[in-house]
Amino acid sequence: MVEIKTEENLTAMREAGRVVARALAAARELAAPGVPVAALDRAAREVLAEAGADSPFLGYRPAWAPVPFPGVLCVSVNDAIVHGVPDGTVLRDGDLVSVDCGARLDGWVGDAAVSFTVGRARPEDTRLIGAAEEALAAGIAAAVVGNRIGDIAHAVGTVCRRAGYGIPDGFGGHGVGRAMHEGPDVPNEGRPGRGTRLRPGMVLAIEPMLVGGGGDEHYTARDGWTVRTLDGSRAAHAEHTVAVTEAGPRVLTAP
Repeated sequence: MVEIKTEENLTAMREAGRVVARALAAARELAAPGVPVAALDRAAREVLAEAGADSPFLGYRPAWAPVPFPGVLCVSVNDAIVHGVPDGTVLRDGDLVSVDCGARLDGWVGDAAVSFTVGRARPEDTRLIGAAEEALAAGIAAAVVGNRIGDIAHAVGTVCRRAGYGIPDGFGGHGVGRAMHEGPDVPNEGRPGRGTRLRPGMVLAIEPMLVGGGGDEHYTARDGWTVRTLDGSRAAHAEHTVAVTEAGPRVLTAP
């Protein structure tokens, strides 16, 4: 089911999105060589608590998950694509880190992700992150009234493939609202002109995930959550919660 949000709803979702942006900024500021990824999660928890928000990630357990998710952030390092568990792993100089955060405030959810490098960046990682951000921008630009979900998917996928990167099968964006995952699904690759037509008041999480080695294959690690590239290459993830409006796309999780 696709829920159409009112202007009042979008205003409330923007406040949740601001909390997400602050939490991501706090995690990114803390990230440095020698810092455990669990510390990033603690920093985000403090931001959510100060805002009076809670986390749709913490304790989340879909049918396929062996255990509930233990953090408020997904912290995916190097070959981890998404759903990285914020454990005691210590960050090292040159690591590529993708941080995904959600916040629920007054019953409404925001969801966003950002990728960055710790310390000295490798040129190939800078290019990969740049492509993820470009793909996100292309997807957002396609989120206009009258377009279809396939137009967003095609915009994202075109950037990824032209840059020579892989797109993990079975992963993509989704609707957002009172729940973290609502309809419709928003694939990261698809045919234009297909799928649900975009209407004012729809809110979507658009989230490109790129595999640096060019392959689409992946596997789930022993923790039951972390999704890693099969070829061991690095990955990047970028995401915003975006409202479809008559005036054009409105990013609800912008800083």
